[in-house]
Amino acid sequence: QVQLVESGGGLVQPGGSLSLSCAASGNIVSISAVGWYRQSPGKEREWVAGVIGRGSANYADSVKGRFTISRNNAKNTEYLQMNILKPEDTAVYYCYVRVLTTTGRNPEVRGQGILVTVSS
Repeated sequence: QVQLVESGGGLVQPGGSLSLSCAASGNIVSISAVGWYRQSPGKEREWVAGVIGRGSANYADSVKGRFTISRNNAKNTEYLQMNILKPEDTAVYYCYVRVLTTTGRNPEVRGQGILVTVSS
């Protein structure tokens, strides 16, 4: 099995910054894609950012220019640096990875979610 552990959420004032981390562990051969979703109360899940393979990062228009996704392949860890945060960024953030496992499976695995609250 593959597990994801997220960290770094919390409360921040508007205009502030937070960095989220997501560490993957388990029977992983390789990770082909990483990314983040978020979901605010009463709203549908929104894709935020992602990277496929060694390609360029892509971002939702709502976060472009403010958020940066990165990954450390050696540590099987991805990050989301969030700057110039706005109250509308308040949400539970979920990381995801698409992995190749030692059993030959290729699932997308999602983290348990971490709360980010932007408020004064």
